[in-house]
Amino acid sequence: MPEAFDWDMLHRPSAMAMVRGQLGFSWMVLSGRLAQLTDEQYFWRPSSEALTVVRRHYAGHFRSLGSGEWVAQWPDEPDHRGPRTIAWLIAHLTETFFERWEWTFGASRQGRADITLHGNARDAVAWLTYWVEAWQDAIAALDEDEVMTVGLSQANELDAAEPFGHVVLRLNRELIHHGSEIMTLQDLYAVAA
Repeated sequence: MPEAFDWDMLHRPSAMAMVRGQLGFSWMVLSGRLAQLTDEQYFWRPSSEALTVVRRHYAGHFRSLGSGEWVAQWPDEPDHRGPRTIAWLIAHLTETFFERWEWTFGASRQGRADITLHGNARDAVAWLTYWVEAWQDAIAALDEDEVMTVGLSQANELDAAEPFGHVVLRLNRELIHHGSEIMTLQDLYAVAA
């Protein structure tokens, strides 16, 4: 069951409160939908060419993202527009939040390739939840002044060169964008089944 949204945040007059409110509300909506996710929805392919999460030896001609038995098929081109499964979208969100947390608040040792992915909806949703909530807790503990610190996150060159608030906004955008895709795929699965 998703946590309740902190509605008092809407009355806090700061930029970071607005950013945290956007993240919190967006996660509340998405996690509510993910609570109903089945394995069939998780792996449903809207097309036979949809990127997904597979056992390592089935990655095909794609690069593999993940450190264990289950990996995400990762395209070579950064703006790949092909369809994706819910499994792939959850894997992508998980590695995004994991890597940003690790290189901002963690030991700064592991990257996206080190993430553990899962072959079922329940465990994948639990792992995504863990990293989104770790991220939420960490940014909630920051002083307002730290939000403007350039290079607070060292996850990549872009993060290292910009005020941390931009990193937080980018992760919000990732959650909203891919969360919308996940919910749309759930809706399409419901009418296709």
